[in-house]
Amino acid sequence: MMPSKQEVLKALKAVKDPEIGESIVDMGLVYDVKVVKDSVKIRMTYTSMFCPMAGFIDADIRKKVRKIKGVKKVDIDVVFDPPWSPERMSPELRAEMGI
Repeated sequence: MMPSKQEVLKALKAVKDPEIGESIVDMGLVYDVKVVKDSVKIRMTYTSMFCPMAGFIDADIRKKVRKIKGVKKVDIDVVFDPPWSPERMSPELRAEMGI
């Protein structure tokens, strides 16, 4: 059975930015998710090009997405165009952070 995009997004909501402590989905770091058969491709960014926690975030993504039934491969495509900005955060998180 092929995993759904919604299942992947739910797993990604459990991945927290270690510095801010919020979901990478709510922070707007995840730009796109594609599922093809047993392979998941995640297009995302970090809050900065020099994110010291990038390796930790990637490892947590792979760990959580691989737990989804049917997922065999996880590819993470990190891009910096468009660049991340606080406007990409969910409205709820912006309100919580006073942005």
